Amino acid sequence: MTWKPTGYSTVSPYLIVRDAEATLRFLETVFGATRLRVHARETGPGIAHAEARIDDSVVMMGEMPEPGEANVHIYVVDADAVFEKAIDAGAQIVQPMTRSGDGDYRGGVADGNGVTWWISTQESDQG
Repeated sequence: MTWKPTGYSTVSPYLIVRDAEATLRFLETVFGATRLRVHARETGPGIAHAEARIDDSVVMMGEMPEPGEANVHIYVVDADAVFEKAIDAGAQIVQPMTRSGDGDYRGGVADGNGVTWWISTQESDQG
């Protein structure tokens, strides 16, 4: 055993959402995520903790009735295709796909569960 789970990065975003099951479905549908761990709340209905892998990253989450807003930036191979998947999955457009001055082609969608996802493909290295 090591000090962290095998295949996990040192830092993972931790989202507080109203409905972790809905967020897991959104991640699976839009980003091709794979569920890792899901722990039911011991004191009643709902999910206390859940994790999903997207490519080389793990996103963790827990449920609260009134979560604060969260933002997650994600690089994908085809930002237009993933943006459309998000819209088809019920997300609302926060920012249409645009080319920013930093070399990224990016747009934002709100998943309706307290998280805005910034979907991006790097087009040139402006860094």
